[in-house]
Amino acid sequence: MTLRVLIADDEQLARNELCFQLEQLDDVEVVDQAADGQEAVVKAEALAPDLVLLDIQMPGLTGFEVARRLLDRAVPSHVVFVTAFDQYAMNAFEVHAVDYLLKPVDPPRLARTIERVRRLVTTSDSASREEVSKELERIVEYVAERQSRRERLAIKAGDRLFLIQADEIVCASLADEVITVRTGTVTGTSNYRTLDDLHFHLDPAIFWRVHRSHLVNINKIKEIVPWFNRNYILRMKDGKGTEIPVSRTQTKRFREYLSL
Repeated sequence: MTLRVLIADDEQLARNELCFQLEQLDDVEVVDQAADGQEAVVKAEALAPDLVLLDIQMPGLTGFEVARRLLDRAVPSHVVFVTAFDQYAMNAFEVHAVDYLLKPVDPPRLARTIERVRRLVTTSDSASREEVSKELERIVEYVAERQSRRERLAIKAGDRLFLIQADEIVCASLADEVITVRTGTVTGTSNYRTLDDLHFHLDPAIFWRVHRSHLVNINKIKEIVPWFNRNYILRMKDGKGTEIPVSRTQTKRFREYLSL
């Protein structure tokens, strides 16, 4: 049978790459693409594809919010999440019947996922299908809880403890095993042990790991300063105009984001 697939991702390059990989597989048809969460819901309802490949971070509705609406509206499509979260983060909710793919998507991994979905589509076991829906329900509920915790976090400045909104963070840096968090008005230390831990509690669409020791809020960048070898220094919107280097591996992503 031909597996009908809808791709939902706000990045055209990511959609193109998935389309290309799927074209290399037998009996797979990409029926359409969606550039945001709302469009994904509309097209999934209209087309009822066998599979929806859902980016987690999209404008309007996140992938998890899309999945929730598809569940509520009884759209029969299977869902596979596509995410830039690392393995550590994804292990927080093991997916069994519902799968996930890490960006950049590995072609053999995608092929295994497609075959897994194909078996689910062709099975007549209603119990298996019900378990798929239950697993997706658990994932959506878990992430909704995690997202609610992203709204605030504590930082310590001297003897004082400040509770700040996540979107107040300008940048965070790791030095000597201590994470320093800067807002527009307060600089303090976080009790998270690693930047990975802190990043997991923030919105990855807004907070970028531009260097192994630095995390920035892309909405709080004041100035982008060209540096050696076509790299950049980011001057941030905190009180001191903190300068953050962009690593060589992140420079390409930054240029694409800025259309440079």
